[in-house]
Amino acid sequence: FLTSAAAMAAAEEEEEGVLGAVKALLDPNEKTKSGKVLPRGYLKSAREVVKTLRESLKEDAGDPARFRRTADSAKESIRAYLSGWKGQKSVVDEESYIMLEKAIRSLAGFYSKAGPSAVLPEEVKSQILTHLIAAEKYL
Repeated sequence: FLTSAAAMAAAEEEEEGVLGAVKALLDPNEKTKSGKVLPRGYLKSAREVVKTLRESLKEDAGDPARFRRTADSAKESIRAYLSGWKGQKSVVDEESYIMLEKAIRSLAGFYSKAGPSAVLPEEVKSQILTHLIAAEKYL
């Protein structure tokens, strides 16, 4: 009985995955928490930036290897986000886009002045986290 129940659950998951993929092709948009309809690719990319950047900011610089991994992950998600969405008319006026841009600019501004290996001060971390929280409300 357990085997057949597990098989049925796996079949349902597979079916949902296929249906989800077909739906994504037919309707490339998604409704946000605030009720707006935005491109699904944008929302996925923006949510990834929020997640990885938040993880990076919470990481302790005392463990350099772990800190580097989370920072590299955040850097990659920011690059992907910017390469796909920077200046895109479909999202440029969205609150989430504006807040993410502020967070990224704060981070870039600090490192351009202090150098790539500088430790991010709590004040700058707090400012970036505030922007991330605001962006997340609109995603």
